[in-house]
Amino acid sequence: MTATKRVDVGVVGTYFESLSDPRHSRNRKHLLVDIIVIAICAIICNAEGPTGIHRWARARASWLASFLRLPNGLPSRDCIRRLLIALKPEAFQKCFEAWVNDSIEADESGGKRLIAIDGKCCRGSHDRSKELGPLHVVSAWASELGIALGQVATEEKSNEITAIPRVLNHIDLTNSIVTIDAIGCQKAIVEQIDDSDGIYVIAVKDNQPKLHDAVRDVIREQLNEAKEDLQYRVHETSDEGHGRVDERTYGIMKLPREFPLRKEWPSLRAVGFATRITTHPDGTQTADTRCYILNKHLGGRQFADAVRGHWAIESMHWVLDVNFREDQHQTAERTLVNNLSWLRRFAITLLKRGKSEKESVRGRMQMASWSTDYLEQVLLGS
Repeated sequence: MTATKRVDVGVVGTYFESLSDPRHSRNRKHLLVDIIVIAICAIICNAEGPTGIHRWARARASWLASFLRLPNGLPSRDCIRRLLIALKPEAFQKCFEAWVNDSIEADESGGKRLIAIDGKCCRGSHDRSKELGPLHVVSAWASELGIALGQVATEEKSNEITAIPRVLNHIDLTNSIVTIDAIGCQKAIVEQIDDSDGIYVIAVKDNQPKLHDAVRDVIREQLNEAKEDLQYRVHETSDEGHGRVDERTYGIMKLPREFPLRKEWPSLRAVGFATRITTHPDGTQTADTRCYILNKHLGGRQFADAVRGHWAIESMHWVLDVNFREDQHQTAERTLVNNLSWLRRFAITLLKRGKSEKESVRGRMQMASWSTDYLEQVLLGS
């Protein structure tokens, strides 16, 4: 490995030089940047927590010493744990912004960016001694790239409503389509996105019964009127897999002037629907339809891509649970859970942005754990 490559890997630490060190100066035997870079590398290689991070560092001590300063050798497991508990999650995540933005600039091919906002429960984080349930994490993802943009932790699932605006505050929504499930169908949230020059595509369910009924009425009426003169935009897809066939129809239509809730939802400009008809191996069929509100009348294909992009976020949750075993981690300390969950999401960002390998995230994790040369490629996005 050339000396230039080693220096380049060391540049990873420059993204964290602005982060304030929460430790007392007399207890700083190890550099903050060194510990963070070690933690990122170890999580990429499937370390689960401070113990695993320390074990991985011992196994890769000579490689780490080639580009980190390590003035007092490797940090201990307790040192790593104390730092990840002391770091404020929002400040910690902010230091990843430049890194994330560099990834987007390098990978994005143009058009509107799809941003999916969704919540996930860290099931092993409950603390019975303090009567605390599991931590819920609300994350923002650049859907088409699999890039984590930020997250906020909440104590209860119901608090996701208050967490979503905090996540949105950290993101530039210009030229972006923001997708949220029905929990985000709140007047303050849709107006926040609209005021930030973003486009929202938000599911509507019975948590907003008046709006849900009004949207369904618009869709029903316009579909009936459009039989002879097509007045709505539509996109259809058909997918086969696991012995079944999924046929999807996406429709979007302008909001009529006489819409009864226009004053209550002033930024609303269009409504849409997504219908899925599934034919099962035994020949039986099932169907479901979801309704959506939007502040812009998108094209049928663009609306379909936004809806499908949000559904794809479930694959990220699958990666977190299956590859990183997030639900099995028995860590009750809230800040530690929050920071570790962010490191996993950022690890997915780094693992997915590489262009040279057609490997799964799991495969890339294995290759990074086996080869520091490949780990360097992951870190540098090559």
